[in-house]
Amino acid sequence: MKLGITLPLTDIQGDPATVRDFAQAAEALGYHHLGAPDHVLGVNVASRPDWGARNTSKDFFHDPFVMFGFLSACTRKIEFSTQVMILAQRQTALVAKQAASLDVLSGGRFRFGIGVGWNPVEYVGLNENFHNRGKRSEEQVQVLRALWAEPHVTFKGQWHTIDDAGINPLPTRRRIPLWFGGHEDVTLRRIAKWGDGWIMLAHPSGPVADAEIAKLRGYIKEAGRDLSAVGLEVWVSTGEGGPEDWRKQFQAWKGAGVTHVTVNSTYRRGPHKRIAGTTTTDHLAAMQQYREAVADLL
Repeated sequence: MKLGITLPLTDIQGDPATVRDFAQAAEALGYHHLGAPDHVLGVNVASRPDWGARNTSKDFFHDPFVMFGFLSACTRKIEFSTQVMILAQRQTALVAKQAASLDVLSGGRFRFGIGVGWNPVEYVGLNENFHNRGKRSEEQVQVLRALWAEPHVTFKGQWHTIDDAGINPLPTRRRIPLWFGGHEDVTLRRIAKWGDGWIMLAHPSGPVADAEIAKLRGYIKEAGRDLSAVGLEVWVSTGEGGPEDWRKQFQAWKGAGVTHVTVNSTYRRGPHKRIAGTTTTDHLAAMQQYREAVADLL
């Protein structure tokens, strides 16, 4: 089991010293990876009174590639993971280049979590089609894999054309692990076909999560792949219960075959509860408490 933590940017914001100190503290405590959420645009709720609780222009998001590039120079071994980057609202070849550059600069420490998103406002603002994002993302994955593997690529698809061209640098291992976020059946099928892992955050530990994991494993077998080649990641929070509760939950996930657990103490949808505090000190304390609670279970 690999234990990570998400940078709580919506609470602590993104001052260089703050994100550096948080990342270095996580590494010093023995955390395996740092997670970062992704949104490019946030709406002005003054013009959308019925928007609800989802992200707005008040929520702070660093660009993950830029932030992780900065943090790769501030750390030595902690892994970086987007959780998740909204792939289909970005140009594929540019993403391939950015991800490869980050992989090289970090010494191969980048694990790429991708999803299709939920917010049409961002897609419109970025001049991409919200309505075909799922199908288009499948072709994007093929283009990414090709650009990372070979110095020159010729590709002709429905949405992408590359005529004997490539990126430089290439990733350190000519590939970057691709993990998918999302919970639709079609997402599970994409993971089974192309993914290195599933980032699952909608289900608490128990029968529903077990059934979804079993479904994914069935699809992986149908695709002719080894079950051990596809990881499972879940989010947890220190916002509810205490060390004994966290241990029981951690053990339940371990029993379900989860490979990565990521502490995300600002998320407050579905089964997740955020912590009461919002300061950097609050989040550093929560990070240390959780690590101490489960250290012998890793």
